[in-house]
Amino acid sequence: MDQSVAIQETLAEGEYCPQAVQGVLCEGDSRQSRLLGLVRYRLEHGGQEHALFLYTHRRMAITGDDVSLDQIVPVSRDFALEEVSPDGELYILGSDVTVQLDTAELSLVFQLPFGSQTRMFLHEVARACPGFDSATRDPEFLWLSRYRCAELELEMPRPRGCNSALVTWPGYATIGGGRYPSRKKRWGLEEALPQGAGSVLFWGGAMEKTGFRLMERAHGGGFVWGRSARDGRRDEELEEAGREMSAAAGSRERNTAGGSNFDGLRPNGKGVPMDQSSRGQDKPESLQPRQNKSKSEITDMVRSSTITVSDKAHILSMQKFGLRDTIVKSHLLQKEEDYTYIQNFRFFVGTYNVNGQSPKECLQLWLSNGIQAPDVYCVGFQELDLSKEAFFFHDTPKEEEWFKAVSEGLHPDAKYAKVKLIRLVGIMLLLYVKQEHAAYISEVEAETVGTGIMGRMGNKGGVAIRFQFHNTSICVVNSHLAAHIEEYERRNQDYKDICSRMQFCQPDPSLPPLTISNHDVILWLGDLNYRIEELDVEKVKKLIEEKDFQMLYAYDQVQMATCALFQQLSSRQLTFIPTFLLFSVKCRAPAWCDRILWKGKNITQLSYQSHMALKTSDHKPVSSVFDIGVRVVNDELYRKTLEEIVRSLDKMENANIPSVSLSKREFCFQNVKYMQLKVESFTIHNGQVPCHFEFINKPDEESYCKQWLNANPSRGFLLPDSDVEIDLELFVNKTTATKLNSGEDKIEDILVLHLDRGKDYFLSVSGNYLPSCFGSPIHTLCYMREPILDLPLETISELTLMPVWTGDDGSQLESPMEIPKELWMLVDYLYRNAVQQEDLFQQPGLRSEFEHIRDCLDTGMIDNLCILQTFSSVIIGSLTMGNHSVAEALLLFLESLPEPVICYSTYHNCLECSGNYIASKQVISTLPIFHKNVFHYLMAFLRELLKNSAKNHLDENILASIFGSLLLRNPAGHQKLDMTEKKKAQEFIHQFLCNPL
Repeated sequence: MDQSVAIQETLAEGEYCPQAVQGVLCEGDSRQSRLLGLVRYRLEHGGQEHALFLYTHRRMAITGDDVSLDQIVPVSRDFALEEVSPDGELYILGSDVTVQLDTAELSLVFQLPFGSQTRMFLHEVARACPGFDSATRDPEFLWLSRYRCAELELEMPRPRGCNSALVTWPGYATIGGGRYPSRKKRWGLEEALPQGAGSVLFWGGAMEKTGFRLMERAHGGGFVWGRSARDGRRDEELEEAGREMSAAAGSRERNTAGGSNFDGLRPNGKGVPMDQSSRGQDKPESLQPRQNKSKSEITDMVRSSTITVSDKAHILSMQKFGLRDTIVKSHLLQKEEDYTYIQNFRFFVGTYNVNGQSPKECLQLWLSNGIQAPDVYCVGFQELDLSKEAFFFHDTPKEEEWFKAVSEGLHPDAKYAKVKLIRLVGIMLLLYVKQEHAAYISEVEAETVGTGIMGRMGNKGGVAIRFQFHNTSICVVNSHLAAHIEEYERRNQDYKDICSRMQFCQPDPSLPPLTISNHDVILWLGDLNYRIEELDVEKVKKLIEEKDFQMLYAYDQVQMATCALFQQLSSRQLTFIPTFLLFSVKCRAPAWCDRILWKGKNITQLSYQSHMALKTSDHKPVSSVFDIGVRVVNDELYRKTLEEIVRSLDKMENANIPSVSLSKREFCFQNVKYMQLKVESFTIHNGQVPCHFEFINKPDEESYCKQWLNANPSRGFLLPDSDVEIDLELFVNKTTATKLNSGEDKIEDILVLHLDRGKDYFLSVSGNYLPSCFGSPIHTLCYMREPILDLPLETISELTLMPVWTGDDGSQLESPMEIPKELWMLVDYLYRNAVQQEDLFQQPGLRSEFEHIRDCLDTGMIDNLCILQTFSSVIIGSLTMGNHSVAEALLLFLESLPEPVICYSTYHNCLECSGNYIASKQVISTLPIFHKNVFHYLMAFLRELLKNSAKNHLDENILASIFGSLLLRNPAGHQKLDMTEKKKAQEFIHQFLCNPL
């Protein structure tokens, strides 16, 4: 997610954070998480200055409340940020990026995640560095004075979360200079210049007497960035390098014959040049980051700038290559079998739910006992940390503990390099490869998906790492799905959510992201929580004692015809003892919760077993060893194939205009509902000329389609006589629902499909939207005594467009209700069925149930809403799931209101009155009558929930946090939040929960 939003909430007027990246601050053996944000300030005279803001954070940075400002580093003339390639470490495409920040006062080393976010961040920092022109005024950074703390003797109040000695100012011995002494002071500027392969320098002014320019490194294709002392500004080479770095690190230039440098295109999967022996030899030993001695056998790898173009995405164009290069690459993918061969590599896949425990046993019994040294290790954990804080906070010491335990437990007969570590709360995934294979790992990306309520909670969900091994794409997923035997449908939904929302950036940011299914090999592991059904506890235990696993396996939920995993992934019949609760005194049957599944060709499962000797957790670790056939390039056959393609292209190229045919040009979406995805598909068939296609903006419009519509993919490349299927996805949410309800917008649009060097095609989109209470104003709903779907569209439009203050002065409209009937239906259901429900408003419901609830509200079928309990009991086996679905529907209803319960016009008054209950009640009394009624009604309901806190475990702080941002929202058009505003909003709601109304 874009964490610059959280930083933006902490900034003052005139300050803007264009880019942010999550990193790890490294000092010796210490590793501390930091959020790095580049902050820009526009000066009155028209110039701009930049500074790097470093934030600590205990929780995932979603809002400004989640971060605390730790340090500010002005981007002054002596500012330098370089990507370093430590001597002795493997040079792997896709691994974390190690960068070193230097100024006159301090030196810091960070590890940043590989990917487009880091590339864009480093590129923006490069552009932010001031020039060397002596005529240019030195940056003064007066705007940072508000952040300078008491020791600088300024009388301005210090921002919340500000540490002492906060800002690193030239000439001041601040916290940065004390904790991290500058390497320039110790070794001098000349020694600070990196000489290793792939280094990227972003100099802010330390080379005033030494003019230097952009140059390509001999190793890895990396660039040295700089500014010429001749003119004090970026020259053309620097700008060109900036564009190349933004699109994809590393370049391949066109050769003199007008073709491509196809050696650079060779898809041999190697992320390094053949000669690695000289890497880093010129770098002073004192500049090498210290090795963590506890991980001496585990070599962290540093990103290479080389592009490997063997990605088999369904859209093949790459921005940095021309059309001819794209065609060559496309033909190479089609003819891949002509120049590759299958070679088996051994993969170890392991999963372990550690129940929040620290490692107490050697893991060799699980990871390396009785097997030959694997080529690749994929090791996953669940429930790494079970503390309440872990659900909300980011850091946990358990990550380092289990990382070290795994590193020490790998097979002793080989040396391994860590490729990637990714964690979401308690779900962690580690990827290692043998060092001799590291050069063939490329395009590494890692992502997470939380499947908790409103898509934010990460106690359940999945993490994944995708990478290219030689010429085969592999995706490894570690998931922890919903618990308890009755939550079968919830587990299926969690799996589908992970599949649909897990997306990986491609090297070319203009291309659509990859999904899990876009890979040759998928390995899925984790605590899937599927249970054994229809057998009582004693029967299960008896079958286990008899080792009748075949009979037991017949009742396993994964074997059910409706199981989402079983339909799409392969799994061998289980022949080992169930791994969960085997020896527990709890009245729950043991189960095979911990599973390993796979999908792909040329995969042979050699073993699948549990490891009963490990007793740290109430789960047992599970492992599986695979032989996986990977496509490896034969260099001689590759060159021969390439030459044939180039010769064929030379004959084929002509001036023909590309032309395509569309299977459909008119699309009608009937009966569109709120938050219900509708998809219409069509096929583009290409003629005999290869071409690029793209949906383009119409004149004077900012997007190629309206907000409720999306084309997937929206651009791509077509070979001669080839096809591509396009999905037109229509989805109405809180942003677009109100105008569709009022008739200001309609399901009507025209899409323009443009062919590069060809003509445009026009697609017509039409349909009808079924108005919904979701997205309708409060006062509008109060005047709708009939269900919204029973009213004429003209009436709905008239009521939706009424001013918010209608009704306070004896309006001409008759007999309004005091509150919307839809709100009453939701709250009444929860009051009667869920006041004692544990985790209410904190656990998500089912999407199918939300759709049922929405239809009940829009049709007025209150009896059907009451049937939800029966629906949940019969279909899902859980009375509580309906409660969670209705609770989430209430939150979504409040979120969709175009004017919040506490009107935008009173927002700032509420913040000023926060902490003064009498004044706060006075502000509420000034609200429009319907808004005031809704506010009091909701507060009364929340107070009823608090009376049952012993059962539902809710308290004032939780409810104030959840409802504060829904009832009291920042005014439209003023999205920048002060750091304290959200706290004040929560405090405002908190006082109504603690004091009598």
